[in-house]
Amino acid sequence: MNYTYIVRCSDGSLYTGWTNDLEKRIRAHNEGKGAKYTKSRRPVVLAYYEEFRTKEEAMRREWEIKRMSRQEKMRMIGG
Repeated sequence: MNYTYIVRCSDGSLYTGWTNDLEKRIRAHNEGKGAKYTKSRRPVVLAYYEEFRTKEEAMRREWEIKRMSRQEKMRMIGG
């Protein structure tokens, strides 16, 4: 399974990514081994995710979400 996810960073910002191992990826973000963006904004908390059968679908959805405004993302995650 592949996932597109949004985490809420300690500063309140949102980060969107994709992975094929969601638990491992969130752990990596919180250990400072994830994305450069989240490294200085730890800890992060998983706020939202979607499941996809293929990597391509997950990456396409990541791109779509990254083009959304913060307001749209907040509505999507229920915040």
